[in-house]
Amino acid sequence: MGDLSRFCCLNAGCPGHGKRNHGNLTVPARYGPNSTRVLRCSTCQARFSERKGTPLYGTRLSADTVVSVLAHVAEGAGARKTARLVGVHRDTITRYIRQAGEHAQQLHDELVALSPPHERTPAR
Repeated sequence: MGDLSRFCCLNAGCPGHGKRNHGNLTVPARYGPNSTRVLRCSTCQARFSERKGTPLYGTRLSADTVVSVLAHVAEGAGARKTARLVGVHRDTITRYIRQAGEHAQQLHDELVALSPPHERTPAR
């Protein structure tokens, strides 16, 4: 079935929520042209896509293509150039850039909220 150790239950009301490699997830089904796995929590019976909570959620392209798109953009290629290089419409490129940016912003906000306060060292 593949390695499920990276995943955790996304249901906030579940006792297994956020616990990776807890042994409570199974793969009851697959969907889409890329055979995206549907994960099921045996504790709370919740079902969710393996892509939920990632920049890949809701994308129709393969993970390799999306990663390629984002890698080109990270290297400074514009939307049109990336569209030509990857073979995807420029509006799709723009949409994936926006999704990845929103995901990065949410992750940043979460990590900053959980980080310990930073003590400044006095200037010399």
